[in-house]
Amino acid sequence: MSLRLVTAAMRLSTAIARTTLCVLGPSGSGKTSLMKALPGKETLCLDFEAGLMSVQDWDGDSIPIRSFEDARDIACLIGGVNPAADPNGYYSEGHHAHVAKTYPDLAALVEAKRYVFVDSLTDLTRQAMAWAKQQPEAFSERTGKPDVRGAYGLLAREVITLLKHLQHAEGKTTIFVGILEQITDEFGRTSWQPQLEGGKVARELPGIVDQVATLGLFEPEGDGWRHDPVKGRTRRLVCQTVNPFSLPAKDRSGRLAVTEPADLAALLTKIHSPKKG
Repeated sequence: MSLRLVTAAMRLSTAIARTTLCVLGPSGSGKTSLMKALPGKETLCLDFEAGLMSVQDWDGDSIPIRSFEDARDIACLIGGVNPAADPNGYYSEGHHAHVAKTYPDLAALVEAKRYVFVDSLTDLTRQAMAWAKQQPEAFSERTGKPDVRGAYGLLAREVITLLKHLQHAEGKTTIFVGILEQITDEFGRTSWQPQLEGGKVARELPGIVDQVATLGLFEPEGDGWRHDPVKGRTRRLVCQTVNPFSLPAKDRSGRLAVTEPADLAALLTKIHSPKKG
Protein backbone atom coordinates (compact mmCIF):
# COMPACT_ATOMS: atom_id res chain seq x y z
CA MET A 1 0.00 0.00 0.00
CA SER A 2 1.52 3.33 -1.10
CA LEU A 3 -1.22 5.86 -0.20
CA ARG A 4 -0.39 8.20 2.69
CA LEU A 5 -1.52 11.55 4.02
CA VAL A 6 0.79 14.58 3.82
CA THR A 7 -0.41 17.34 6.10
CA ALA A 8 0.12 21.07 5.53
CA ALA A 9 2.56 21.12 8.46
CA MET A 10 4.58 18.34 6.83
CA ARG A 11 4.73 20.20 3.50
CA LEU A 12 5.90 23.36 5.25
CA SER A 13 8.54 21.62 7.35
CA THR A 14 12.04 22.74 6.34
CA ALA A 15 13.33 19.40 7.59
CA ILE A 16 11.69 17.58 4.66
CA ALA A 17 11.65 20.45 2.15
CA ARG A 18 12.68 19.29 -1.29
CA THR A 19 12.43 20.43 -4.88
CA THR A 20 13.62 19.58 -8.37
CA LEU A 21 15.60 22.28 -10.11
CA CYS A 22 17.11 22.48 -13.59
CA VAL A 23 19.90 25.01 -14.16
CA LEU A 24 20.73 25.76 -17.79
CA GLY A 25 23.67 27.79 -19.03
CA PRO A 26 26.14 28.12 -21.91
CA SER A 27 29.29 25.99 -21.88
CA GLY A 28 31.85 27.45 -19.49
CA SER A 29 29.34 29.60 -17.61
CA GLY A 30 30.15 27.92 -14.30
CA LYS A 31 27.18 25.61 -13.83
CA THR A 32 29.21 22.89 -12.10
CA SER A 33 30.82 25.36 -9.69
CA LEU A 34 27.35 26.20 -8.34
CA MET A 35 27.61 22.90 -6.48
CA LYS A 36 30.24 24.37 -4.16
CA ALA A 37 27.50 26.28 -2.33
CA LEU A 38 25.89 23.00 -1.23
CA PRO A 39 27.01 21.18 1.95
CA GLY A 40 29.46 18.50 0.83
CA LYS A 41 28.44 15.92 3.44
CA GLU A 42 24.81 16.13 2.34
CA THR A 43 25.39 16.24 -1.42
CA LEU A 44 25.99 13.55 -4.04
CA CYS A 45 27.19 14.50 -7.53
CA LEU A 46 26.32 12.19 -10.42
CA ASP A 47 29.24 12.92 -12.73
CA PHE A 48 28.32 12.21 -16.36
CA GLU A 49 30.89 14.61 -17.82
CA ALA A 50 34.12 13.72 -16.00
CA GLY A 51 34.20 17.48 -15.60
CA LEU A 52 34.72 18.20 -11.91
CA MET A 53 38.00 20.06 -12.39
CA SER A 54 36.36 23.33 -11.31
CA VAL A 55 35.28 21.83 -7.97
CA GLN A 56 38.35 19.80 -7.03
CA ASP A 57 38.40 21.40 -3.58
CA TRP A 58 34.73 20.61 -2.92
CA ASP A 59 34.36 18.13 -0.06
CA GLY A 60 31.35 16.17 -1.35
CA ASP A 61 31.06 12.68 -2.88
CA SER A 62 30.65 11.93 -6.57
CA ILE A 63 29.86 8.88 -8.68
CA PRO A 64 31.28 8.75 -12.23
CA ILE A 65 28.65 7.41 -14.66
CA ARG A 66 29.65 6.21 -18.12
CA SER A 67 26.59 4.31 -19.36
CA PHE A 68 22.84 4.71 -19.37
CA GLU A 69 22.45 1.34 -17.66
CA ASP A 70 24.46 2.66 -14.69
CA ALA A 71 22.41 5.86 -14.72
CA ARG A 72 19.21 3.84 -14.41
CA ASP A 73 20.64 1.81 -11.53
CA ILE A 74 21.72 4.83 -9.49
CA ALA A 75 18.39 6.56 -10.23
CA CYS A 76 16.63 3.49 -8.83
CA LEU A 77 18.68 3.70 -5.62
CA ILE A 78 17.97 7.42 -5.24
CA GLY A 79 14.27 7.33 -6.11
CA GLY A 80 13.47 4.05 -4.38
CA VAL A 81 10.80 1.62 -5.54
CA ASN A 82 8.15 2.81 -7.99
CA PRO A 83 4.97 0.97 -6.91
CA ALA A 84 3.50 1.45 -10.40
CA ALA A 85 6.47 -0.13 -12.20
CA ASP A 86 6.24 -3.45 -14.03
CA PRO A 87 7.31 -6.08 -11.43
CA ASN A 88 9.91 -7.29 -13.90
CA GLY A 89 10.92 -3.83 -15.12
CA TYR A 90 13.18 -0.98 -14.12
CA TYR A 91 12.52 0.91 -10.87
CA SER A 92 10.49 -2.03 -9.56
CA GLU A 93 10.98 -3.66 -6.18
CA GLY A 94 13.03 -6.37 -7.87
CA HIS A 95 15.26 -3.87 -9.65
CA HIS A 96 15.82 -1.89 -6.46
CA ALA A 97 16.65 -5.02 -4.47
CA HIS A 98 19.12 -6.17 -7.15
CA VAL A 99 20.92 -2.80 -7.30
CA ALA A 100 21.03 -2.47 -3.49
CA LYS A 101 22.55 -5.94 -3.23
CA THR A 102 25.05 -5.25 -6.02
CA TYR A 103 26.13 -1.87 -4.60
CA PRO A 104 25.53 -1.99 -0.81
CA ASP A 105 28.02 0.83 -0.15
CA LEU A 106 26.28 3.12 -2.66
CA ALA A 107 22.86 2.26 -1.25
CA ALA A 108 23.97 3.39 2.21
CA LEU A 109 25.64 6.51 0.77
CA VAL A 110 22.57 7.56 -1.21
CA GLU A 111 20.32 7.14 1.80
CA ALA A 112 22.34 9.70 3.77
CA LYS A 113 22.28 12.41 1.10
CA ARG A 114 19.87 15.33 0.94
CA TYR A 115 21.00 16.88 -2.35
CA VAL A 116 21.63 15.14 -5.70
CA PHE A 117 23.52 17.17 -8.31
CA VAL A 118 23.25 15.73 -11.85
CA ASP A 119 26.14 16.98 -14.01
CA SER A 120 24.93 17.03 -16.64
CA LEU A 121 21.54 16.40 -18.20
CA THR A 122 23.12 17.02 -21.61
CA ASP A 123 25.53 14.12 -21.20
CA LEU A 124 22.87 11.90 -19.67
CA THR A 125 20.84 12.19 -22.89
CA ARG A 126 23.96 11.50 -24.96
CA GLN A 127 24.57 8.29 -23.02
CA ALA A 128 20.91 7.38 -23.42
CA MET A 129 21.14 7.90 -27.18
CA ALA A 130 24.22 5.66 -27.43
CA TRP A 131 22.28 2.98 -25.54
CA ALA A 132 19.06 3.46 -27.55
CA LYS A 133 20.87 3.01 -30.89
CA GLN A 134 21.83 -0.53 -29.83
CA GLN A 135 18.32 -1.66 -28.89
CA PRO A 136 15.97 -3.65 -31.17
CA GLU A 137 13.58 -0.70 -31.42
CA ALA A 138 16.32 1.27 -33.18
CA PHE A 139 16.18 -1.06 -36.18
CA SER A 140 13.49 -1.49 -38.83
CA GLU A 141 11.58 -4.76 -38.48
CA ARG A 142 11.17 -4.88 -42.25
CA THR A 143 14.71 -4.10 -43.43
CA GLY A 144 16.84 -4.57 -40.32
CA LYS A 145 18.47 -1.20 -40.98
CA PRO A 146 18.89 1.47 -38.30
CA ASP A 147 15.70 3.43 -37.58
CA VAL A 148 16.56 6.85 -36.14
CA ARG A 149 12.94 7.60 -35.23
CA GLY A 150 12.75 4.42 -33.19
CA ALA A 151 15.96 5.31 -31.36
CA TYR A 152 14.73 8.82 -30.53
CA GLY A 153 11.38 7.52 -29.35
CA LEU A 154 13.07 5.03 -27.03
CA LEU A 155 15.48 7.70 -25.79
CA ALA A 156 12.62 10.03 -24.90
CA ARG A 157 10.61 7.40 -23.03
CA GLU A 158 13.55 6.13 -20.99
CA VAL A 159 15.05 9.52 -20.08
CA ILE A 160 11.67 11.01 -19.12
CA THR A 161 10.94 7.94 -16.97
CA LEU A 162 14.33 8.33 -15.25
CA LEU A 163 13.79 12.05 -14.59
CA LYS A 164 10.31 11.45 -13.19
CA HIS A 165 11.67 8.72 -10.94
CA LEU A 166 14.25 11.13 -9.49
CA GLN A 167 11.47 13.70 -9.12
CA HIS A 168 9.79 11.43 -6.56
CA ALA A 169 12.89 10.79 -4.43
CA GLU A 170 11.78 11.14 -0.81
CA GLY A 171 13.46 13.92 1.17
CA LYS A 172 15.94 14.82 -1.57
CA THR A 173 16.41 17.93 -3.65
CA THR A 174 17.63 17.12 -7.15
CA ILE A 175 19.50 19.67 -9.26
CA PHE A 176 19.98 18.98 -12.96
CA VAL A 177 22.40 21.12 -14.94
CA GLY A 178 22.47 21.27 -18.72
CA ILE A 179 24.03 23.20 -21.58
CA LEU A 180 22.04 26.07 -23.08
CA GLU A 181 22.74 26.97 -26.69
CA GLN A 182 21.69 29.88 -28.87
CA ILE A 183 19.81 28.79 -31.99
CA THR A 184 19.34 30.92 -35.11
CA ASP A 185 16.54 29.91 -37.49
CA GLU A 186 16.30 30.43 -41.24
CA PHE A 187 14.77 33.88 -40.70
CA GLY A 188 17.66 35.06 -38.56
CA ARG A 189 15.69 34.90 -35.31
CA THR A 190 17.59 33.69 -32.26
CA SER A 191 16.41 31.75 -29.25
CA TRP A 192 17.95 29.86 -26.32
CA GLN A 193 17.31 26.13 -26.04
CA PRO A 194 18.60 23.27 -23.85
CA GLN A 195 21.22 21.19 -25.64
CA LEU A 196 19.71 17.72 -25.27
CA GLU A 197 19.41 14.67 -27.46
CA GLY A 198 15.79 14.39 -28.49
CA GLY A 199 13.38 17.30 -28.74
CA LYS A 200 10.69 15.57 -26.66
CA VAL A 201 12.91 15.51 -23.56
CA ALA A 202 13.60 19.25 -23.89
CA ARG A 203 9.90 20.01 -24.37
CA GLU A 204 8.74 17.98 -21.37
CA LEU A 205 11.54 18.95 -18.99
CA PRO A 206 9.85 22.15 -17.66
CA GLY A 207 6.77 20.10 -16.78
CA ILE A 208 8.81 17.55 -14.82
CA VAL A 209 10.89 19.82 -12.60
CA ASP A 210 9.59 22.40 -10.10
CA GLN A 211 12.05 25.13 -11.04
CA VAL A 212 14.02 26.11 -14.14
CA ALA A 213 16.76 28.73 -13.95
CA THR A 214 19.17 30.04 -16.56
CA LEU A 215 22.68 30.99 -15.48
CA GLY A 216 23.89 34.00 -17.41
CA LEU A 217 26.25 36.96 -17.39
CA PHE A 218 24.83 40.37 -16.56
CA GLU A 219 25.76 44.01 -16.10
CA PRO A 220 23.97 46.45 -13.76
CA GLU A 221 21.58 48.79 -15.57
CA GLY A 222 19.52 51.29 -13.62
CA ASP A 223 17.66 49.42 -10.91
CA GLY A 224 17.99 46.11 -12.72
CA TRP A 225 20.25 43.98 -14.87
CA ARG A 226 21.18 43.82 -18.55
CA HIS A 227 21.92 40.41 -20.04
CA ASP A 228 25.37 40.49 -21.67
CA PRO A 229 26.45 36.91 -22.50
CA VAL A 230 29.80 38.08 -23.91
CA LYS A 231 31.12 40.87 -21.66
CA GLY A 232 28.96 40.55 -18.55
CA ARG A 233 30.91 40.35 -15.28
CA THR A 234 28.20 39.22 -12.86
CA ARG A 235 26.66 35.76 -12.87
CA ARG A 236 22.96 35.62 -12.03
CA LEU A 237 20.13 33.12 -12.30
CA VAL A 238 17.06 34.05 -14.34
CA CYS A 239 14.14 32.45 -12.48
CA GLN A 240 10.78 33.68 -13.80
CA THR A 241 9.08 32.48 -16.98
CA VAL A 242 8.20 36.03 -18.00
CA ASN A 243 11.55 37.80 -18.20
CA PRO A 244 12.95 40.54 -20.47
CA PHE A 245 15.86 38.34 -21.59
CA SER A 246 13.79 35.61 -23.35
CA LEU A 247 15.67 32.96 -21.39
CA PRO A 248 14.16 29.65 -20.22
CA ALA A 249 12.92 29.86 -16.63
CA LYS A 250 10.11 28.72 -14.35
CA ASP A 251 9.28 29.37 -10.69
CA ARG A 252 6.66 27.06 -9.25
CA SER A 253 7.42 28.30 -5.71
CA GLY A 254 6.32 31.90 -6.40
CA ARG A 255 9.11 33.14 -4.14
CA LEU A 256 11.83 34.12 -6.60
CA ALA A 257 12.57 37.42 -8.32
CA VAL A 258 13.18 37.72 -12.06
CA THR A 259 16.89 37.23 -11.35
CA GLU A 260 18.63 35.89 -8.26
CA PRO A 261 22.29 35.69 -7.19
CA ALA A 262 24.16 32.65 -8.52
CA ASP A 263 24.11 30.92 -5.14
CA LEU A 264 22.33 27.56 -4.99
CA ALA A 265 22.17 27.43 -1.20
CA ALA A 266 20.55 30.88 -1.01
CA LEU A 267 18.20 30.04 -3.89
CA LEU A 268 16.98 26.82 -2.27
CA THR A 269 16.56 28.54 1.09
CA LYS A 270 14.35 31.15 -0.58
CA ILE A 271 12.34 28.50 -2.44
CA HIS A 272 11.69 26.56 0.77
CA SER A 273 10.97 29.58 2.98
CA PRO A 274 7.39 30.18 4.21
CA LYS A 275 5.46 32.26 1.72
CA LYS A 276 4.67 35.78 2.98
CA GLY A 277 1.14 37.04 3.06
